[in-house]
Amino acid sequence: MIDKLAAISERYNELNEELSSASTAADQNKYAQLMKERSSLEEIVSKYEVYADALSQLADNKAMLEEESDDDFRSMILDDIESLSEMLEKIETELKILLLPKDPNDDKNVIVEIRAGVGGEEAALFSASLLRMYIRYAERHRWKAEMLSVNETGIGGIKEAVFQIIGKGAYSKLKYESGTHRVQRVPETESSGRIHTSASTVAVLAEAEDVEVEINQNDLRIDVFRSSGNGGQSVNTTDSAVRVTHLPTGIVISCQDEKSQLKNKDKALKILKAKLYELEQRKQAESIALDRKSQVGSGDRSERIRTYNFPQGRVTDHRANLTLYKLETVLDGELDEFIDTLTTNDQAEKLASSAS
Repeated sequence: MIDKLAAISERYNELNEELSSASTAADQNKYAQLMKERSSLEEIVSKYEVYADALSQLADNKAMLEEESDDDFRSMILDDIESLSEMLEKIETELKILLLPKDPNDDKNVIVEIRAGVGGEEAALFSASLLRMYIRYAERHRWKAEMLSVNETGIGGIKEAVFQIIGKGAYSKLKYESGTHRVQRVPETESSGRIHTSASTVAVLAEAEDVEVEINQNDLRIDVFRSSGNGGQSVNTTDSAVRVTHLPTGIVISCQDEKSQLKNKDKALKILKAKLYELEQRKQAESIALDRKSQVGSGDRSERIRTYNFPQGRVTDHRANLTLYKLETVLDGELDEFIDTLTTNDQAEKLASSAS
């Protein structure tokens, strides 16, 4: 572990040197990549420096202990050694966690989808409560929540809602929310006071990266021709109109609005790039749809990650084996206790797996 930490520290110093001599104007993409890599190493290097300093202090104390004969001083040194040993043990665990392979999506923004499952209008009303819960959670973390689409019912419920949460590390926290959320409560329309069980599904998807569209000039056929107006009347007498054909996809774009052939070509290529980007987005959407389907299950009441029991005022996360008797607080966006427990459990499983 020490060798790995030393190598990371060395790379961090190299990045600092590269950044100090790099010019943002020369290559903004490269500069941004260097900054991103340095940022990803910052926490572990900082923690390693504390660890190395504590190791050095421990070695000095042990050396002093061998030379010291005064009982009072020896007692003080032994206390320091014990304190440093406990500190090192804690930092070592933290460093092991930091060295675990990271989910590449953890720093990304998320797109959250909530859909009413089994339970009719009661499930739709619960979906509206979940929507508010996540928006409040985003506000607590000073993230931005932006509604993308919503299908409301007539009495305040939501059949489905899709929204984006923009904030560094949003996926690392909210990825544990994917699955079926079950609610147990007495509906307002229930005169007998019988508890109903309903469910809503939640899917948390990492925001897809922008796709850089690069066009191979060999994939293009560019034809020029004379522009013409309504009824075939000549607009000009030069070959300024441009038709661009993308051979791999068969997409054809024609532009003749400008008098300049170069401007018409630029416009056609811009439109072609937009269309190719749209194709790539469609592929990503199909991949996301498969991901979402694997996350949320069928929306049946029996498939659940968390249960919200209104009569007892409790919320139980079945994965973390954690029950909190503060339903209103949780629905107001206070999810950190659940999420922190799930994160810790996940890290413990990964540490155990890496050790075996």
